[in-house]
Amino acid sequence: MIGLSGGIDSAVVGVLAVQALGAENVLGVAMPSQFSSAHSLEDAERLAGNLGIRLQVKPIKFLFSTSSREIAEGYGQLAPVALENLQSRLRGVILMTLSNHLGALVLTTGNKSELATGYCTQYGDMVGALAPIGDLFKTRVYELARFLNQSLGTVIPTSSLTKAPSAELKPNQTDQDTLPAYEILDEVLELYLEKSVSVIELEKKFGVWVREILKKVEINEFKRRQAAPVLKASSKAFGTGRRIPIAKRWDQ
Repeated sequence: MIGLSGGIDSAVVGVLAVQALGAENVLGVAMPSQFSSAHSLEDAERLAGNLGIRLQVKPIKFLFSTSSREIAEGYGQLAPVALENLQSRLRGVILMTLSNHLGALVLTTGNKSELATGYCTQYGDMVGALAPIGDLFKTRVYELARFLNQSLGTVIPTSSLTKAPSAELKPNQTDQDTLPAYEILDEVLELYLEKSVSVIELEKKFGVWVREILKKVEINEFKRRQAAPVLKASSKAFGTGRRIPIAKRWDQ
């Protein structure tokens, strides 16, 4: 079972799942909110049609409005980050509930760039049994998507490849509101995580902004310890390949 957002990550995981298990054994679940663009659901439906898998649509708009109102009682307005993560966690609840009901395993769709920087929601989009692309940086996910389309025909909708990546948890959101361009971010992360280049060397090469990004890597280890197992694809995957203390001082 896969949560299909219409984005590139879930599309690639969907294709890999079908290749490994067969279309008859894969279920896609689209969970649009009030912040989801119309093309996101269209892309999820198009992908499911191309792959020949079942797709269920479970909107979270009503769940979100009800739960946010109930949780906020006594607090006034919930913080923006709480409202964003609540949507992701509601999707996690839906997937895990269906997992229990159907006896299906959930595949998470997070990539290595997100896991590295903590750009993912604990108990939300991180829930599941296996992370097939958790050792692929975002730029590698795009490369794999293009390869799959060349090999299998255009199974992944072109718009999933060309639109700006977004969690769609608030109006007009894109990943680059929070993170550097993935081409630059992934180069930094690869050098730091897989080639053990020092912070000082990276600052010389990219600038002082690198330190703040790498601090995110270090302080989000607690999330990765609770993440789904990652399929190893690089020289140093999260999990057994790279473990650091959860509680430590980071002042490199």
